[in-house]
Amino acid sequence: MSIFKSLFSRSVPPRPRFGRGRAVLAVAAVAVTALGFTSVTSSAAPDSTARPPTVAKEYFGQADNQAVYRYTLANSHGMRVRILSYGGIIQTLEVPDRRGHTANVVLGFPTLADYVTENSPAAGGGTYFGSLVGRYANRIAKGTFTLDGTTYHVPVNNNGNSLHGGTSGFNEKVWNVQEVSGPGTAGLRLSVVSPDGDQGYPGTLTATVTYTLDNQNRLTISYGATTDKPTVVNLTNHTYWNLAGEGSGDVYDQRLMINADRYTPTDATQIPTGELAPVQGTPFDLRTPTAIGAHVADDNAQLLVSQGYDHNWVLNRPDDTSLSLAAKAVDPASGRVLTVLTTQPGLQFYSGNFLTGTLVGTSGKTYRQSAGFALETQHFPDSPNEPAFPSTVLRPGQTYQQTTVFALGTE
Repeated sequence: MSIFKSLFSRSVPPRPRFGRGRAVLAVAAVAVTALGFTSVTSSAAPDSTARPPTVAKEYFGQADNQAVYRYTLANSHGMRVRILSYGGIIQTLEVPDRRGHTANVVLGFPTLADYVTENSPAAGGGTYFGSLVGRYANRIAKGTFTLDGTTYHVPVNNNGNSLHGGTSGFNEKVWNVQEVSGPGTAGLRLSVVSPDGDQGYPGTLTATVTYTLDNQNRLTISYGATTDKPTVVNLTNHTYWNLAGEGSGDVYDQRLMINADRYTPTDATQIPTGELAPVQGTPFDLRTPTAIGAHVADDNAQLLVSQGYDHNWVLNRPDDTSLSLAAKAVDPASGRVLTVLTTQPGLQFYSGNFLTGTLVGTSGKTYRQSAGFALETQHFPDSPNEPAFPSTVLRPGQTYQQTTVFALGTE
């Protein structure tokens, strides 16, 4: 069972996990004791006199003949996040360590041209650094699914399967951006309309994603979508983390806990077999803090397929709607802590296995294997073809709503 009580409520049926109305996020500053350790969501105590977070905007270039802007969210406790209207990309995220030294802790590129090339499967890339991905995050087997008796085909771009929406997904869209604010918060509301048939998916999908920063060093991502025809949808953010600092080396010594008793094993093309397998006794047992590199090279058939971790964990949850603990990562050297809360049923942990030293990041340093790790909160891969998995079907009149919180602190 998740050790979090519900901090997030919606009027939604369990299946599908979409409902009507808007989500209301009420995340308190909390300290949580979980699985034998304490997770503090922020090293900064709430301060009613602190300056509210701010938003700044600057021109960043052009993509697809559209202007692209970079927005900077900053708070009073040393956290600063840069977000692009192209792909909704988190380009940098700066936070202090236990000594007050600030560093960027996410992987990214210095220029828009880098993102256009390296984040695009069609252009030969596919890193998805910091991007919003959809319409369907993760994989759909053979790019095919059947909905209400009709079979749909979406682009194949990964080992004979469709990955992250196809050859031109949400990571390549120029999103409309509106600045938003609330009590003690500042943020951005991004929106995009994906027309009926886009990448083979049925229905005109209107998607909104809101990034919100508060003074407790929490970045909240709220996802919403509606459709005019039955469709499938699965949205996430694909940020790569290195809590020691971007470009500092591999993440093997950083510790990770995933709040999950089960995971979804895959076939040789990384499509789930349909089994919800226990993690106990396997390298996938991350229920207590474990160095990322401790088992990544184990002689395990699942790890060999993906050359490390690239799997979905079935999160322990009290119910289908609560915002609850998904994962906690710690860098022992700097003391930085990342706590992930989500309403989603799954978490894809990717240990950066396919970074090969060919990419140069924002610091001018190259990214080699495991230079960063991704924690993608989402529904399970290939859910449209697995009726026993939580449903990803969205119908007219329903609203897709999910929330993830990335809380930064120190220990």
